[in-house]
Amino acid sequence: MKQIPLGIAFDTERSFDSFLNGSNRQTVEQFRNHLPAPTSTRTPMYVWGPSGSGKTHLLQALVQQQQLRGARVGWFDATAPLPWTHDEAWALLVLDDCQAFNADQQQAAFALFVEAASHGTAVVAAGRLPPVDLPLRDDLRTRLGWGLVLALQALNEAETRAALRREADRRGLFLSDEVMDYLLTRFERDLKNLMALFDRLDEFAWVNKRAITLPALKQMLLESAPPASPTT
Repeated sequence: MKQIPLGIAFDTERSFDSFLNGSNRQTVEQFRNHLPAPTSTRTPMYVWGPSGSGKTHLLQALVQQQQLRGARVGWFDATAPLPWTHDEAWALLVLDDCQAFNADQQQAAFALFVEAASHGTAVVAAGRLPPVDLPLRDDLRTRLGWGLVLALQALNEAETRAALRREADRRGLFLSDEVMDYLLTRFERDLKNLMALFDRLDEFAWVNKRAITLPALKQMLLESAPPASPTT
């Protein structure tokens, strides 16, 4: 059913129900209800926010929602190799990490916008900056800002703790306050990076048959640290 021009497997847990809204409840509802049906012809939608605020999570949740309704979807981000071509069968075109598009990808993205408009394909995009501040060619930046523009706020510390705790509970793991405090005081409170770090810790604990403890976390970080440069 998937029509994703990337070799990626979406995390099935990235649904609207699993998204931790924080102060973004109204924004998420607007995002979720923008495409009530796969064949709807709507103005473009663009969502922006800092790294880790949940933009890609929402995009993947929207893709899953549409695919469950039988729709076909095209997905492109800054890692997608060129050429980018439009498929008339798509009900939805997704553009992620727009701020990172290089010159050739910007040209390709604009061409996709034109094709999508001519075939009635809905367009949803995301980036770290509002459209007016994107370092993109003017015609693409104008297209991205033409429709509904939504802003996501990063989670605060309490909300970030809740997100990590919920993920641990989902995996059947115990995440102590000691480990949580270390993660939140020694690393940026960017949920995307914290979740990636938690993934590494979970794998490290499983491979080494250890519980997720502060000593285990410190050992993992020590083993993954780059070797020190030799002194002369």
